[in-house]
Amino acid sequence: MTALTADQIARVKATAPVLAELGTTITTHFYKRMFAHHPELKNLFNQAHQQSGGQSEALARAVYAYAANIDNLGALGGAVTHIAHKHASLNIRAEHYPIVGENLLASISEVLGDAIDQPTLDAWAAAYGQLAGILIGAEQALYDGAAWSGFRPFVVMRKEMESEEITSFYLKPSDGGKVCDFAPGQYISVKRFVKEIGVDQPRQYSLSDAPNGQWLRISVKRERPADLPAGHISNGLHDGVEVGSIVEVSAPMGEFSLDRSKTTPVVLMSGGVGITPMVAMLASLVGKGSARRVVFAHACRHGGVHAFRHWLNEVVATHPNVSRAVFYETARAADLQGTDFDFLGRMDWAQFVGSALLPDADYYVCGPVRFMSAQVAALHAAGIPPERIHTEIFGSGTLG
Repeated sequence: MTALTADQIARVKATAPVLAELGTTITTHFYKRMFAHHPELKNLFNQAHQQSGGQSEALARAVYAYAANIDNLGALGGAVTHIAHKHASLNIRAEHYPIVGENLLASISEVLGDAIDQPTLDAWAAAYGQLAGILIGAEQALYDGAAWSGFRPFVVMRKEMESEEITSFYLKPSDGGKVCDFAPGQYISVKRFVKEIGVDQPRQYSLSDAPNGQWLRISVKRERPADLPAGHISNGLHDGVEVGSIVEVSAPMGEFSLDRSKTTPVVLMSGGVGITPMVAMLASLVGKGSARRVVFAHACRHGGVHAFRHWLNEVVATHPNVSRAVFYETARAADLQGTDFDFLGRMDWAQFVGSALLPDADYYVCGPVRFMSAQVAALHAAGIPPERIHTEIFGSGTLG
C-alpha cells in the first residue's frame, strides 16, 4: 500500500469542512448512483436504513472523520475495528471495494462540480485506496478466524416468547455440524428475502445466550407497523419463521464483548432490546461459576415488555454476587403486584450509584441512542475512565 504524499494529505484534510457541510448530500447521491449501476449490491445493504437516511448519515460521518484524521490514522483505530466487524458479518469482500470507490469518487465530483479540482480528486482516490487496504486487511483477518465463511443455513429448533414484543429463536446448523463458540456480546447477521422490495436483506442480532455448544439464540423485537420498512425482517421472523424453518446466518462478529479474562466487577446497563447481549454476558458469567461482582441494570417501558425477567430474578436469587436495578418508565397495575422492578421512571444513575459504582469495574452499555448518551454521560460525570466504558448501539433509537 503506497503511502500518501504530503500534498495528498493536505488536499484531503482541506476538504473536511466541505464534507462536514455537504457530506450527507454526497453520500445520499453515492448510494443512489451505486445501486443504479449495481442493483445486486442492494442485498448487502440495509434498505430500511437507506430509506430513513441513516446509512447516508453514518457514511458521511465516517468519511468526514477519515478526512479530518488523514494525518493521524491511529485516532480511527476503534472505528476501523467496528466497521470491519460489521462488514465481515455482512460478507463484504475485497471485490466490492473498487465498486464503492468508483461511485464514491464520482459522487464527490458530481456533487461538488467545479468546487473540486482534479488533483484533489486524485488525492481522494489515493486516500480511498489507503482506507480500502486497511479495511480489507482487517476484514480478512476476521474471515480467517471465523467459524465459517459467508452465510450458513440454520434450522429453528425452538421459538419462545420473552415478552409482548421480544421472541427468542434457538438455532442450530441444518447440516448437523457443531455450534461455534463466540464472545458474549457478539452478534450474527440473519438474511431473509423481503418480497416487498424483492431482495435479500441482512439484519444483525446480538446472541442472547452464553456459548453452550448446542444452539445459537437470538431474541428479536417485533417492530411496530409504523416502523416499516425497518420492521420487515423482525415481523417476518415473528410471523413467518416457525420451528423447523431454515434461516441463513453469518458467523459471530462484533468487538463489543465481555472480557472473560478479568476477575474485576462488571456493571451491565441496558435499555429495551439492548438487554440481549447483557443476558449473554451474565449467563456466561454464572454458567462458568464466576465470583465476579455483577450489577445488572435494565430500563424498559413496563412489565409487559420486560424480557427475561423471570430468568433474571432466578439468577439474582441464586447468586449472591449478582444484583439488579430494574427501571420501569411507567408501571401498569399488574406490575405493582409483583417484584420484577426496583425503580419507577427512566434509569437514573443516582438511584443505584451506591451499588453500581464499583472499584475497577467495567461498564457495558447497550440500548437506544438517547439511553446510551444519557448513561455514558453519567458514567463520565462519575469519573469512570473511558477505557472502562464499553458501548453498543442497539435497535431503532426507541426504548423497548
